[in-house]
Amino acid sequence: MSDSRVKNLDLTNNSKSLSNLLQLNIAVLLISTSGVLGRYISLHPVTTIFYRCLLAVAVFYIYCKWKGISLKVENKKDLLKLILGGILMGAHWVTYFFSLKYSSVAIALLSLFTYPVITALLEPILFKIRFNKIHLGLSILVLFGIYFLSPPMDFGDKTFIAVILGLVSAVFYALRNLLMKNEVGRYNGSALMFYQILVIGILLSPSIFFSEIREVLDQWKPLLTLAVLTTCIGHTMFLISFKNFSITAASIMSSIQPVYGIVLGFLFLNEIPSLQTIIGGSLIISAVLIESLISVRKK
Repeated sequence: MSDSRVKNLDLTNNSKSLSNLLQLNIAVLLISTSGVLGRYISLHPVTTIFYRCLLAVAVFYIYCKWKGISLKVENKKDLLKLILGGILMGAHWVTYFFSLKYSSVAIALLSLFTYPVITALLEPILFKIRFNKIHLGLSILVLFGIYFLSPPMDFGDKTFIAVILGLVSAVFYALRNLLMKNEVGRYNGSALMFYQILVIGILLSPSIFFSEIREVLDQWKPLLTLAVLTTCIGHTMFLISFKNFSITAASIMSSIQPVYGIVLGFLFLNEIPSLQTIIGGSLIISAVLIESLISVRKK
């Protein structure tokens, strides 16, 4: 092969790699908008999530039919897993959105982003695999990060409540991801999201009776943005990136999500994180990156 053809091939590969990397970062950026939108929308968090699901499930259904993605569930056991996954995902969203209401985008996102380390601690317990001692050290690092984020223990302090809700949200998210671990290889990601969002929508449907339709219509633009841009496009692009990167590598690069979220919070909500928040966030993100890098080396 001539030198010119080799150079052209290298340029093509480099261009493709940059394109894949750009796609992944756009996906993470779109997912990061949930923080700003969650703070901006003035509706009750449960009402916000219900209408988010209502719009998103319609878009996912149309997308799956358009792409010929099967929505058939093979057996009752899988159906029960999808229902439980939806319940856990719904609990994750509700607690996360309440965390956003009680504090800032930075506090809520950084508290939530303890989920990779929580996952690493729960996985050996649930799947009876060998416990990695390094995870104990990472857990301590995360605890130090939470210490900097959280004010003294006071349930009358909104920031303290926001951190607790963010941590609870992280636990729900970790459990949901572990539950769906085996299903991802057997079902299309969009189909899995469709069923989980459908479950959340059904469970939160009573919120229709506790919300004013006029208020909902006043908020239709950010709700539609949250449903389509954040939930459908963002999560679908992130799933597509798994074709170009390993799930672990994609997870490492998604560690930039809290940074994107904080920047968006500053630009659109004028939220400036304190020095303590920056220090705590740096410790948490460092633990997430170390955990992800350990996973990459193992693979």
